Amino acid sequence: MRQDMMLIRQAICFCLLATFLHPTTSSGLFRVGLKKRRLELDDIRTGRVIRKLKHSQGGLACYPTLGGDSSQENQVILKNYLDAQYYGVIGIGTPSQEFEVIFDTGSSNLWVPSIHCKFLDLACWVHHKYKSSKSKTYTKNGKPCTITYGSGSISGFFSQDNVEVGGLVVKDQEFIEATHEGSLSFLLAKFDGLFGLGFQEISEGNAVPVWDNMVGQELVKEKVFSFWLNRDADAETGGEIVFGGVDPAHFKGNHTYVPVTRKGYWQFNMGDIFVGDNSTGFCEQGCDAIMDSGTSLLAGPTTVITQINHGIGATGVVSAECKIVVSQYGEMIWDLLVSKVLPSLVCKEMGLCVFGKQTGVKSVVEQEGSSVLCKVCEMAVVWVETRLKQKETKEKVFEDLNKLCESFPSPAGESIIDCNNIQNMPNVTFTIGGNPFSLTPQQYILKTGVGYAETCISGFSAYDLPPPTGPLWILGDVFMGAYHTVFDSGNLQIGIAKNA
Repeated sequence: MRQDMMLIRQAICFCLLATFLHPTTSSGLFRVGLKKRRLELDDIRTGRVIRKLKHSQGGLACYPTLGGDSSQENQVILKNYLDAQYYGVIGIGTPSQEFEVIFDTGSSNLWVPSIHCKFLDLACWVHHKYKSSKSKTYTKNGKPCTITYGSGSISGFFSQDNVEVGGLVVKDQEFIEATHEGSLSFLLAKFDGLFGLGFQEISEGNAVPVWDNMVGQELVKEKVFSFWLNRDADAETGGEIVFGGVDPAHFKGNHTYVPVTRKGYWQFNMGDIFVGDNSTGFCEQGCDAIMDSGTSLLAGPTTVITQINHGIGATGVVSAECKIVVSQYGEMIWDLLVSKVLPSLVCKEMGLCVFGKQTGVKSVVEQEGSSVLCKVCEMAVVWVETRLKQKETKEKVFEDLNKLCESFPSPAGESIIDCNNIQNMPNVTFTIGGNPFSLTPQQYILKTGVGYAETCISGFSAYDLPPPTGPLWILGDVFMGAYHTVFDSGNLQIGIAKNA
């Protein structure tokens, strides 16, 4: 795993969102309000590891643990969800036991800590724990579940009970009781567990997600839930999730709807990306993207994230490898593209992007998608190809490409910006459903610290996932904070409109 870039470790001024229950309204909508909490920069870094694991092909598998008491030998790892920002109060059991959970459209299971935590598991013991013996509606399951990551693993087992959320009671819901959380990050977390809102295709143990049971038990009128995230730092309420419909007060104009292209995550096809009025040239033929409330930033392939951060004036760590590729391979890249070699084959032809077959989580952790040289080569190819279309001179192209190296993201995937320059930065626009969705500098820049210690961080983070699942864009809370989002499981589509 790469070493994190040393940045000032101060609380980010934008807030994590905690949630609380609201009663049912006369309109028949069921609401979960969101409150603000402070986010540490380390939470974002932890989330980068999470994305590489939870968005790997096929998701994370549950495996039976052999021998012994399942309550002590089964593990579910939790550190991967620490970057998700949205917390809500739910209840499990009768009478209801309350837990704060993340509402995460990028996963599909519900889990909470168990009273059967291992004795020395501090992360589990400092949070609310589910006590099956105190619930009249508890049904024993006991099926073990182990999730293993590159940085550790956890144990847990499945149970079944009623789950209350937003005034609704879902009966006989299968969920995971976590008995071991091997992560310091989870020890420091403010939330207790996770409430997955993805599809059953990526559910651990093939458990039916809470949302599917909500629909199956006819608790909602419409097979729709929607997110409104409030980015006003001074507001008491940080946002709201509505189950069973949408609240017109939360958005402006009409929603643009795009079909879900692959069930599992809420995945769709995204078009070209612009920095100001300039196309990055990366997604002209379409890119795969997911709408993920469990990711704080907006993540994409290093190749184009570097271009975006360069265009907005963000700087990473000046990469010697980047300038080596430009100086040693630049002419060859130019000649191959002029000779009409397919851009996707250029770096392979030069031997910079040659990897063995990659499968599952392990390869993502060990190789992180590709080597630095490969990433730089791919970035250079896109840059040169775009400038060739604009008929720029070779000298100008390579002069700008060397400057681009200075915006190559840090090993941690983060880039910083001069806080005094925010007003002069361009919008970044994503094409979805044929329509432009722009983010202003105020929407895509995150601030940490105050006064002389203030640091501004780009909301665009580098993240590389290899084929066949990747490349994949993750439109997290940076995007969802600007746009009201509708998740329509009945019609398998996602709706996007401006936040009110």
